[in-house]
Amino acid sequence: MTKKFPYDAGPPDAMERIKEESNYLRGSLVESFADPITASIPDEDAKLLKFHGSYMQDDRDLRNERKKQKLEPAYQFMIRVRLPGGVAEPQQWLTMDDIANQYGNGTLKLTTRQTFQMHGIFKWNMKKSMQEINQSLLDTIAACGDVNRNVMCNVNPDQSNVHADVQKWAQEVSDHLLPKTRAYHEIWLEDEKVIDSRGNEEEVEPIYGELYLPRKFKIGIAVPPSNDIDVYSQDIGFIAIQEDDKLIGFNVVVGGGMGSTHGDTSTYPQVGKVIGFCPAEKIVDVAEKILTIQRDYGNRSNRKNARFKYTVDRLGKEWILNELNNRLGWNLEEARDFHFDHNGDHYGWVKGNGKWHLTLFIQNGRIADTDDYKLKTGLREIAKVHTGDFRLTPNQNVIISNVTNYMKPKIKKLVEEYGLTDGKQNSALRRNSMACVAFPTCGLAMAESERYLPSLIDKIEGILDEAGLREEEITIRMTGCPNGCARPALAEIAFIGKAPGKYNMYLGGGFKGDRLNKMYRENIGEEEILAELKPILFQYAKERKEGENFGDYVIRAGYVEEVKSGLDFHKVPAR
Repeated sequence: MTKKFPYDAGPPDAMERIKEESNYLRGSLVESFADPITASIPDEDAKLLKFHGSYMQDDRDLRNERKKQKLEPAYQFMIRVRLPGGVAEPQQWLTMDDIANQYGNGTLKLTTRQTFQMHGIFKWNMKKSMQEINQSLLDTIAACGDVNRNVMCNVNPDQSNVHADVQKWAQEVSDHLLPKTRAYHEIWLEDEKVIDSRGNEEEVEPIYGELYLPRKFKIGIAVPPSNDIDVYSQDIGFIAIQEDDKLIGFNVVVGGGMGSTHGDTSTYPQVGKVIGFCPAEKIVDVAEKILTIQRDYGNRSNRKNARFKYTVDRLGKEWILNELNNRLGWNLEEARDFHFDHNGDHYGWVKGNGKWHLTLFIQNGRIADTDDYKLKTGLREIAKVHTGDFRLTPNQNVIISNVTNYMKPKIKKLVEEYGLTDGKQNSALRRNSMACVAFPTCGLAMAESERYLPSLIDKIEGILDEAGLREEEITIRMTGCPNGCARPALAEIAFIGKAPGKYNMYLGGGFKGDRLNKMYRENIGEEEILAELKPILFQYAKERKEGENFGDYVIRAGYVEEVKSGLDFHKVPAR
């Protein structure tokens, strides 16, 4: 490695060499996907593939059996779409459905970053899948990898007159921060290489450079009073500021992030810090300049400490602000007042901007048909006639959006025909639940998540009913590992997988998504989880103050200490 950066923590991580030698993310992907001998690709190419929006995985349910049969693991690929703000046209929904049916495992996963994932795609179907996505005017560029990923924004058009403006800025930020390499188009779409006047391959990465970022990078835009995108969990968060129902600009938040590593106290989740305000038309410039600070000063030696949150904590909020102002050539203004009151979704039919919007509850974001619930088929039939759009929410739900008065009876009839649910019959806890994929496809999972959380909530609901708390809004999240894909560190109740059937239990996150939680019990199973939760929930029912959220109560009652910064996340309270 010959590149030098202002921050040098030691020898570069091996991933830095892979990026440098990749010829702008090409590697040997063409050759690897042409190899008919194996269903996998080499490890270095698998790492580069992430920049193209895909992960190589294997079915962990089949690992042991295939090993006994002396077969290679059941390799397959997950494809993630770039979908700024989570807005998809009906034909795009149908395309995702077709790909899942024809090439994948027959299901769609709505992610916590407002996009589609399709699992179970075999190696020889990857190019066809990518090309069909492209034909629907979508792509998977930079949906994964050490680049800016899918830009989130508030999706509820009934909540704010400025929603259309915010969606537009989310799209512009996403487009501006896309890698400029033509590798994606050459490999998957078979485009010709671009040659300059001297006969050389033309390749420029004006924002990223040939080493891209030290680690993944996430941006989200919130529209108060909703913090549905969990703005404090983002590397860069933008909070929309309105005056007289007009968007005037954004408060800028830096240094959020959810991931950590079990047993490594140098890693921790963190909430972002508000550093100022920028006019709306400056948002793209601000996003680029902050990203370049992380490009130049992020840790390229230790990927566990490479996220922007560690750069912000190491250099300090004021240093970041001064460096940003210098790179901009103008100064951020003082942050403006704002208020959040929730970070969940509003279910059912609502009217806004002259159109109807129906939010459906999608448990853990999995779009699938079962014997008694034809969710996937029902949504497909709606997509065939819908004249508005679909909006994927940050809470893994879907909004059938922009329905006209004329079309509403048709949509309503299909909803009723297929028994699609807005979740209102569920407990408020279930409506405020999220889980990551975990087993069987995620290689990082230590415990179940998506497949287990619903049954755990079944049992917790019994306690809630007994305590009279069924309609009490409480956020609950579960992940199979501490990487934080379902943003568990912000939940009022959270479970992070430690081993099969075992979880660390956390309490005390902020209902508005503005405070981290704290570990309450370590490495416990279902019986212990229920035994621990029951008395706390009963005490909450008896002792809560008017309007007091569960996360606030457990701190006031002394079950856990308040975490004011991720630097205190692992701190053991004095006895």
